[in-house]
Amino acid sequence: MSDTTSQTLQYRLDGPEQAPVLILGPSLGTTWHMWDRQVPELARQWRVFRFDLPGHGGAPAHPATSVPELAERLLATLDEIGVQRFGYVGCSIAGAIGAELALRRPDRIASLALVAASPRFGTADEFRQRGVIVRANGLDPMARSAPERWFTPGFAAAQPAIVEWAVQMVRTTDPGCYIACCEALAAFDIRAELGRITVPTLVLVGAEDHVTGPAEARTLVAGIPDARLALVPGASHLAPVEQPAAVTDLLVHHFSTAWYNPSDTSTGLTILPDRGPVPSLSATVGPIAEIAPVEQPEAVTTGRPDPYEAGMRVRRQVLGDAHVDRAMAVADDFTGDFQELITRYAWGEVWTREGLDRRTRSAVTLTALVAGGHLEELAFHTRAALRNGLTPAEIKEVLIQTAVYCGVPAANTAFRVARTVIQEETTPEA
Repeated sequence: MSDTTSQTLQYRLDGPEQAPVLILGPSLGTTWHMWDRQVPELARQWRVFRFDLPGHGGAPAHPATSVPELAERLLATLDEIGVQRFGYVGCSIAGAIGAELALRRPDRIASLALVAASPRFGTADEFRQRGVIVRANGLDPMARSAPERWFTPGFAAAQPAIVEWAVQMVRTTDPGCYIACCEALAAFDIRAELGRITVPTLVLVGAEDHVTGPAEARTLVAGIPDARLALVPGASHLAPVEQPAAVTDLLVHHFSTAWYNPSDTSTGLTILPDRGPVPSLSATVGPIAEIAPVEQPEAVTTGRPDPYEAGMRVRRQVLGDAHVDRAMAVADDFTGDFQELITRYAWGEVWTREGLDRRTRSAVTLTALVAGGHLEELAFHTRAALRNGLTPAEIKEVLIQTAVYCGVPAANTAFRVARTVIQEETTPEA
């Protein structure tokens, strides 16, 4: 077990102290206990290191809002206990952490397994919307919907105790840390970088996973040069919980035969010392798919950088991809220049400034829109304010303030517009 700081993660170790280290990372909303059924077998051959995400499983609530930050905290934790090279297994968001490590610190990873993972998890809008719902309603909506996302219907019906355990894992997570992880997943996209992952990789997915399913798994296998696909029948998103024996067999086989040690052999692939028979595979392992990485020409920049790209990125983060896509789709010869202007200057020059955070900028923007009577823009900036972290209660206070300084009639109409938007955005799906 471990003591945790704002720069490290809560962890536990099992297995022989001198054995190679194998890391098991959890899915969003779960704890290291999602790997309990794998540990007895894996700990025969490896020193098993499990960690919790911030605010999960009783870990201190130090939110991390990006996958690179989570990866750095994991490395800092490993540095503290003297672990340099390791095998890595990550489920869902922990798979994103593993891919990030393989891209940024391949010298540390001996072999990699990505479980229920994707080079991009859904859309940024989906995860920021999830953050809005949690901010307004707490984690109960996520807890109630977790069994449907994580397990097949047959398993959920047959295993009510495990379903309740899963629900309670989500309910006991810190909401702020859950929202921060949603922000991390919203920003995660390594589709263009997959060809640079050079470590031996197993991509493992439940055949009935509707969150990050076989299609996403095949994208990973197609992009990572040394990757193999394992499809687990009768499993959804939390395959290690639903089909523990099959997942354990696949992990033992992969990490027993593909352990990358560049200093040991000319190929870098080393067979670990025999510690007993390797179980037969419980799922089909597909062929290796190799794609050469695409070399990108170096960009040449002169003078002050163009703010358009940064502006488009912030505009999408604040307003959502769907809104921006609609605006850009209807742009024509008459309105196209205007769309470019606001992207470059409003979003690239002003919203990117460091003097105010986005929550404050949203509060200022709502006030200005009420004062100007711009009710159409008030609606989508109310959505933006929720995405930027303002709660419905805080938006209410902003509008009460506008009643004093902008006039009661303007605030009355603004309350009507904002209430409709807040109800739409914060009501969980049935």
